Amino acid sequence: MIYRETGQFKSSYESDQALFPIKQDRYVILGVLIVTFGVVPGLLNEYWLNAILLPFLIYALAALGLNILTGYCGQVSLGTGGFMAVGAFSVYKLMIAFPELGFIPLVLLSGVITAAVGALFGLPSLRIKGFYLAVATLAAQFFLIWLFNKVGWFFNYNASGMINSPPMTVFGVIITGPEGDMTGKYYLVATFVALFALVAKNLARGRIGRNWMAIRDMDIAAELIGVRPLIAKLSAFAVSSFYIGMAGALYFAVWLGSAEPTEAFDINQSFLVLFMIIIGGLGSVLGSFLGAGFMVLMPILLKNIMVDGFGTDAALAAHIEIITVGVLIIGFLIVEPHGLARLWRIAKEKMRLWPFPH
Repeated sequence: MIYRETGQFKSSYESDQALFPIKQDRYVILGVLIVTFGVVPGLLNEYWLNAILLPFLIYALAALGLNILTGYCGQVSLGTGGFMAVGAFSVYKLMIAFPELGFIPLVLLSGVITAAVGALFGLPSLRIKGFYLAVATLAAQFFLIWLFNKVGWFFNYNASGMINSPPMTVFGVIITGPEGDMTGKYYLVATFVALFALVAKNLARGRIGRNWMAIRDMDIAAELIGVRPLIAKLSAFAVSSFYIGMAGALYFAVWLGSAEPTEAFDINQSFLVLFMIIIGGLGSVLGSFLGAGFMVLMPILLKNIMVDGFGTDAALAAHIEIITVGVLIIGFLIVEPHGLARLWRIAKEKMRLWPFPH
């Protein structure tokens, strides 16, 4: 009796097509926002904010970007780590060259630069797809990391090859660098994620999103009914790379403070974000958050249980952690291949029908 549409009458097309047409959904989203911005910063210490919530939010933003490309448009990509590196190095060069612009515009500009790079590397998708496209994006991953390693201009000819985030402020609060305010960092990243999750949800529901899904389901049929593959595919690569570039900028400037491309943006990052959207649910904004939460929180939980609970050696615990996460991923995909978002949809359907047979 809790989750019902009964009595919620729609008197206009706009109300029927609202983002959250059921009032219980609106209450849940409002509650999540209140907890995110009003409760969490006051309850949790710096360890929770820095070690758990910041990476969760940043990876959720990257997963949103990849889900737009792979989940909604059906274009497989293994270059997420490379595109995150483009965002990180773009914001680094912009912070040095144009500090007067402010950090938020620089993050958006780094996303725009990454969108242009993503659209360029998305050109092969016009001729190839599936496994071959995955190999092409994998080549982009290796090329971009090689470029940032070998061309000294990108890291200002630092002998170590690392880039370090200069301190910048947002509304008078230091956000970047090791001396940044942790609560300010959390608010900034959470605001970025909340706003662009809303944008992604509306894009998926609009004409652009319908074109993406038509290409995903059957590109030949989509072209026959008037969807232009050139525009649909390249726009998906551009929007996806925009999100991933912003995630890379926040990952470097706000969370890490310094980065080295081979270690911070290697192929493991690409697979990690890909696992997030597979586990969370392809073609789902909620699935991006659920998958990011699973892949960020599960290793930390396992490590704490093994090291603190059972006194396992740290090196052995790391190996067991990798094996356990892999087994959980395989087992979960066998049980529910459509991800955690599908389980949530099933739970909502059960609540709508309870106590009647279903």
